[in-house]
Amino acid sequence: MNSRPAAAPVWQRVSRRWIGLFGLAWMGVWLAQLAPFQLTLPEQVNDWLDIGDDVTAGNWHRSVLTFGVVSGISAIFALVAFPLTGSLSDRTRSRYGRRKPWIVGGMVLFVVSLISLGLVSDIVAITVLWSAAITGFATTSAALTALISDQVPVFQRGVVSSFVSAPQALGVIVGMAIVSSFELGYLPAYLVYAGALVVCVLPFVLRLDDPLPADAGLGKLTVANIVSELWISPSKYPDFGWTLLGRILVNLGNALGTSLLWFFLTFGLGVDDPDNDLLLVSAVYMLFVIASAFISGAVSDRIARRKPFVLAAGLAQGIAALCIAAQADLTMTMVAAAFLGAGFGAFLGVDQALATQVLPDPDHNGQDLGIMNIAMAVPQALGPLVGALVVEATGGFTGLFVASAVLGILGGLSVLLVRSVR
Repeated sequence: MNSRPAAAPVWQRVSRRWIGLFGLAWMGVWLAQLAPFQLTLPEQVNDWLDIGDDVTAGNWHRSVLTFGVVSGISAIFALVAFPLTGSLSDRTRSRYGRRKPWIVGGMVLFVVSLISLGLVSDIVAITVLWSAAITGFATTSAALTALISDQVPVFQRGVVSSFVSAPQALGVIVGMAIVSSFELGYLPAYLVYAGALVVCVLPFVLRLDDPLPADAGLGKLTVANIVSELWISPSKYPDFGWTLLGRILVNLGNALGTSLLWFFLTFGLGVDDPDNDLLLVSAVYMLFVIASAFISGAVSDRIARRKPFVLAAGLAQGIAALCIAAQADLTMTMVAAAFLGAGFGAFLGVDQALATQVLPDPDHNGQDLGIMNIAMAVPQALGPLVGALVVEATGGFTGLFVASAVLGILGGLSVLLVRSVR
């Protein structure tokens, strides 16, 4: 593969309105993806297994493994959809722009899949429709993320990155709170998720100026071209490789630390009210994610440095998991949730900015960021399955949190090997 040129810089600031609507769009995307993933989808799987709310020590392994398989299959679709739709958006030269058609198209697929999920109860249909929903999520996310490289100057990317990540926590809280407070059934819950997605994304799309680049477009989309473009040599572009590896490790570590919390509270700690305690732990975690993401994004722009925040994030994530492993009680779990949220928030606040600064080729921003986004979505989707296997292999939750700590620390350390970004 020929050497790729450095990305052309963008100098014009994006407005506060652009950033605000961009953040609102991401809140809708995260709400529609994470709220059902955390709440409604596991309940559907339990109902199909005829477990319902009676998750006991004898059957929770079956519940988690089944949910993990459904999530793992959807991860395969995300693995393909992120770079493929990113590459297609790079090549798009429509009257509506090159990213906007893919934002809207992905949103439509996402909405239809979510609503359809509310109408089915068979595990095969649930798996197929959730995989379709994740494909829509990946398509919209890939196009939205590419806009950062297209339109946002480097000195604003920390702030903009925080407006990608902080809404992740807010969206989960809002979505779960609405569905839980009103005790919505599956179809009403999925209608809420789909409606929120449309309401949040459309204002940004309607105001988005998505000009086409001056060139005539990339080469013809063929299997050979896609395969060659998807391979980004770590030896030629080591900063891209180290950033990608760090993303995989930190996101997988965070997924291991959060995806099985309900089961940890119920069977690891034996608390009396796991649902209420999970809400409290999640609230602490989300609060620190939001605060840390906004602070780290703004400060990293001001001092023009990304690496210290990613390193600190990995270490904080490791400390959080080790706290629980060392003293397994509810108080320490709350403390650990604060560390985990602060660490992951700091990572999210600057990681997207860091990723946009190590892209090899401005003509392939959508595709290359699609590859980067695989390292965000796939570890999250695989978290329940990998976590359940770790618990099964080690006979308890201590091994799960130790694994989370090790992955978080290694992910933070890997960023030290990035040379082109401070």
